Amino acid sequence: MRSSRIGLGLLLLAAVSLFFTEVGDTSSEPHSVTNYHGVEPVAAPAPADRGNGIKEDVPNKYITRYEAWKAEFLSTEIGREQWDYFTKNPNFQLTISVARENAEGATTGGYRWNDQGALVAATIVLGVRLDEGYPNPIYFPVMNSLVPTESSTRIDGNTLAATKIAHEFGHVKRTSQVDSIVYQLQAQLIPQYNKIFLSNGRNAKDPRLVEIAGKIGGTPVQIWEDREYWGEANAMVYLRDRFTDERMRCSLFSKIKSSVDLYAKSYEPRFLEVVRATPDRKVCGWP
Repeated sequence: MRSSRIGLGLLLLAAVSLFFTEVGDTSSEPHSVTNYHGVEPVAAPAPADRGNGIKEDVPNKYITRYEAWKAEFLSTEIGREQWDYFTKNPNFQLTISVARENAEGATTGGYRWNDQGALVAATIVLGVRLDEGYPNPIYFPVMNSLVPTESSTRIDGNTLAATKIAHEFGHVKRTSQVDSIVYQLQAQLIPQYNKIFLSNGRNAKDPRLVEIAGKIGGTPVQIWEDREYWGEANAMVYLRDRFTDERMRCSLFSKIKSSVDLYAKSYEPRFLEVVRATPDRKVCGWP
């Protein structure tokens, strides 16, 4: 189990390395080794504030499926709350598009900050088959909880897509809260870290790597997984609101807990916070 995580971590490192050598280029996104998510691209600070709320840039041939995914997301309180926040924010522009690349996944990036360090723009790109495919439980314990089993009820594809949208909104929300200087420093130094790591026999104890990790707040994989787990926490809020039936909610929360216990124990508090905020206080096996 640990070896599989390490192996996936090395693949992630390769993806992170590929991405961060193309900082600011949002014309092409890296393919995800998890078959779900690419690392968020980072753009340079914007010379002036950007606004106009949410810009939906969806080709006509994908409109019908996109509107179904959007309606499912907006059927929940958290979906409406977050959508309204970005719609009514005069100093922020969130662009949402649908593309054939990373068909069953999504990518959030195109971040821009103003001169004061406030995030003023981001782009979410949804795959054309967002309502299909389940990412692995190691880094995506919430979305993976929707995998159908013999004893569970199959969840509609639109709900799967909406859960993935919630994950992406979680990225935008979290990025707006972090220090823009640190975020962009990570974008600058991670390629250096990866280049050294891949050329020194993969020795993470190399003093040069230790120094870089100290500056950016962790190794590239640690930074990547921290971002993904924030996205997953927001996806969990969506599922909490989406399923009010105690049996269904507990089934999903129990699956999430099993994956978190196995692969993300140190990140448990952010998921536990969601559970404890559940309206009926049903913790479903959580402490």
